[in-house]
Amino acid sequence: MICSVAFKEWAVIAKALAEGRQSLILRKGGIAEQRGLFQPEYSEFLLYPTAFHEHRDKVKPTFADCFEAAERDKPPAGLLRFQHVVRVQRVWHITDLAKALALDPLHAWTPEVVTQRFTYRTPGLYVLAVRVFHLPQPVERSNRADYAGCKTWVSLDSGVDTTGITPVLSEDAFAQFIRILEHLIHP
Repeated sequence: MICSVAFKEWAVIAKALAEGRQSLILRKGGIAEQRGLFQPEYSEFLLYPTAFHEHRDKVKPTFADCFEAAERDKPPAGLLRFQHVVRVQRVWHITDLAKALALDPLHAWTPEVVTQRFTYRTPGLYVLAVRVFHLPQPVERSNRADYAGCKTWVSLDSGVDTTGITPVLSEDAFAQFIRILEHLIHP
């Protein structure tokens, strides 16, 4: 299968996803709603690590090592490096800040970041439970000016073959994560 769309995420969060330390994405913007139903614009995409808007003080100290690892994995200037494919498994919209903050053990963001994102404009956050897969080998593409900026989705000029991807988490580990997430969202 060929994947030609990439999802921009802080490099530190991309690293946490790639290591199986996080299996959810919290999003406020960069998503499409049609007929009142939320769906991410794509249910499968390449993970595009970026330092755009990334700040060390917005991530818990226990994830500081992800900054160093992300820096080591950074491709040379002018290139993008794709190493992971993400599949959205479930989507929830949370309109209760206490529930959003209860997800704290499952991600790298500080409570202040979650609160800021939750309260921005209309209160609420989308929670995407995602299954992350390793590509058989990293794939590099030229970075282009039209990929830059504050946008979530990037359509690549040439797709990436995802044949042979392997899951970061086992079926059992991911199922356990979903059970924990569902319990926190709907206690």
